[in-house]
Amino acid sequence: MRWILVFLVGLAIAIVQCVSPTPSWSASNCDAAYPDVCIPSPPPDLDCKEITFRNFRVLSPDPHRFDRDKDGIGCEARR
Repeated sequence: MRWILVFLVGLAIAIVQCVSPTPSWSASNCDAAYPDVCIPSPPPDLDCKEITFRNFRVLSPDPHRFDRDKDGIGCEARR
């Protein structure tokens, strides 16, 4: 009975590891123009609709052009 429990626990851990999302880029690929969030440098060129971050700090240069109005805030939520 004990070996069945050990097997089931091991199986549960394996399933969780397979299902857990992994980022498509590593922290070392984060672009310095976006210091408060991790957004990779191009390519590919990203648009606001393709990322989940909103109202984040943007420094020059802005390779993805998230700060269209040049106020230092990227992907501003519409009011």
